[in-house]
Amino acid sequence: MLVDREHIWRENRRVSRLLREARLKSSQACLEDVRYGGGRKLDRALIAQLASCQWIRTHQNLILTGATGCGKTWLACALGNAACRQGLSVAYVRTPRLLEELRIAHGDGSFGKRLASLAKTDLLILDDWGLAPLGQTERNDLLEVLDDRVGARSTVITSQLPVEHWHAYLNDPTLADAILDRVIHAAHKVSLAGESLRKPEKDKP
Repeated sequence: MLVDREHIWRENRRVSRLLREARLKSSQACLEDVRYGGGRKLDRALIAQLASCQWIRTHQNLILTGATGCGKTWLACALGNAACRQGLSVAYVRTPRLLEELRIAHGDGSFGKRLASLAKTDLLILDDWGLAPLGQTERNDLLEVLDDRVGARSTVITSQLPVEHWHAYLNDPTLADAILDRVIHAAHKVSLAGESLRKPEKDKP
């Protein structure tokens, strides 16, 4: 009993540390609370498959698209929560903020260290992909981040922009081909639909 108690205590400490370091935007999100109704077009079988986190262990990616408020970020955080509880390291970051961090890192000499840190993370959640136009340096930085993860780590990308528009959004045919090749071909794709979950209940039909 003492050995079991010590094991449970250590596991709980590890999960708490992983959740703290993940910095999930929706820290209380969990897959048990996923809403499947309301025309969201969520596949229960696929969510159950993703909940096992085997896709992370086999270094696959996940792309979540849909209109604002449909629950992309929440679902990404719920999957991040599940990963932490299975002992996997997770990092959540909004894509515009990450690119700003990398811009600063170029200036203070910490760029390589930041890339190395991201490369070691089992699951990187890139939220709000495609919100603002990218400059050449930002496209190059995205490629560096994603290239380190190919076949070694998993990435979740959430975006209001449909995948078929990503190539045009990246606005550089050569880099767009390189970036998308590293993301799309080994990715599960979930397109969320339905009303905004931020809409007050009294306003919903």
